[in-house]
Amino acid sequence: MSINTLKMTRGICTLLFGVAVLLFFGRVYPHHLHYQEQFQLFIFDSTYVWEIIKLPGGVADLLGRFCTQFFLFAWVGALIISVLLSAVQLLTLRLASWGRLYGLSFVPSCLLWLFLLDENALLGGVWAVLLSLLAGWAFDHLPWTPTQGTQAACLRKTSQDGCPRTLGGWTRPILLIIAVPLLYWIAGPVCILFFLLQAPKRLSWYYGLFILLALLPVLLSFYLPIPADKLWFGIHYHRYPTVIPVLLWVAVLSIFVLTLIARALHRWANASNNYMTLLSFVVVAIGMAFFVSKKTNFKAEKVMQYDFMARHQQWNRILDTVNAEKPNNPIGVTVQNLALGMHGLLPDHLFEYNQNGILGLFPDVERDATSPLPTAEVFYQLGMINVAQRTVFEAQEAILDFQKSARCYKRLAQTNLINGDYEVARKYLMALQKTLFYSDWANETLSLLGNEEAIAKHPEYGRLRQFAYKDDFYFSDHTTSQMLQSLFLSNTDNRLAYEYLLAYCLLTGDRETYYQFTSIKQ
Repeated sequence: MSINTLKMTRGICTLLFGVAVLLFFGRVYPHHLHYQEQFQLFIFDSTYVWEIIKLPGGVADLLGRFCTQFFLFAWVGALIISVLLSAVQLLTLRLASWGRLYGLSFVPSCLLWLFLLDENALLGGVWAVLLSLLAGWAFDHLPWTPTQGTQAACLRKTSQDGCPRTLGGWTRPILLIIAVPLLYWIAGPVCILFFLLQAPKRLSWYYGLFILLALLPVLLSFYLPIPADKLWFGIHYHRYPTVIPVLLWVAVLSIFVLTLIARALHRWANASNNYMTLLSFVVVAIGMAFFVSKKTNFKAEKVMQYDFMARHQQWNRILDTVNAEKPNNPIGVTVQNLALGMHGLLPDHLFEYNQNGILGLFPDVERDATSPLPTAEVFYQLGMINVAQRTVFEAQEAILDFQKSARCYKRLAQTNLINGDYEVARKYLMALQKTLFYSDWANETLSLLGNEEAIAKHPEYGRLRQFAYKDDFYFSDHTTSQMLQSLFLSNTDNRLAYEYLLAYCLLTGDRETYYQFTSIKQ
């Protein structure tokens, strides 16, 4: 196999890998990307940026958040992940002469792929690996002192040609001493990858550099309000503060270990029979397909799909989905019943679908950031604006890495606008003005603040303001029937409240209330 053919084969393999990542996240896992986007609020503001980059690993975290905002569009998010993982593979390929072992250069990227299958794995971790590899690549391409043979060739040149300037002596250790803490602040503790790849032949000062790297988290723990273990394993690599992202660290260490193997076996790897190059890629690809299929959480993806459709009020699509495959998870049932109610089909077709008792209408609000949001959508569409607002606010405060949510900010702006709390709504809208994809909506909504006539004519806000409760009451999960009765009787045009009241009566066997309200509506 010629050199040109070999390069072409490698290029095709990298392209195939990138296309596989693109198709997976675009077709199989799109709602995991939407899930990631809704739990952050990336705003173009100097204070916001500074709050991120002032912490170790902040630059990688900032780049991860910037890219995550594009996950609002699944295919764009899939393309971003594809480019990042392909870049990691190409940089890994530059670390050694892989030859027959070419397929192993895909292993770190494949491990990062597995890492991103976790919906709470943050893209900042991938950026940290990529930045560490870029730093290593740039460091290796500095004009270091040439080898003895190169020096002799340089000395034979004419004085007119001259010799290229090189870096030698103490330049390398000094640059490393500067680079290691700087890269720690840029990429976080994953920068140990850069340190490992720069192991020199003379290890005397290298051990001192290792001690410096080890002491950095210890020293910073005295000055930063961050637990020491987070400084060791990363602040913004995973949404759960107590979780150590094992797959991310395995990917980091795999780059170092596989590079050592490729360098040690370079003579055998670069021998003839380069068709082994393609074979090694095929073997890794088969292994990757197996592990991805095992680790992919299709149940979570389906739950996120229902939540996404409810968020964007895709009622027809929800009904098409539940007719094709009846949901058997609490969120799916909640969204299914909401879509039936929005179409006026809930009491008549209630028992044609899987139900979860009255919890299928109003699920218990858990103390997390995910499950309350579909429930809040039900409250919002019914006209229970205050309850929806409280539920969304609590969901946002339950985000484990303490970020804000673009989805929650938007809904909180809407509920406050409907309630007439315009200054509070303005606060949320002004933050959304600084975003990339919510700014147009925020500008349009800002024009409604204080404009009672425009709000009354608005097809959504005007309708929900009319449906909202007129009197205060104590909310309780155990008085759902009374709340629905009060909601419907305060405005008998509230068709959804009527649908939910009849469904509640059917699920609880309350025939008396059922016949009472069917006769009122007739």
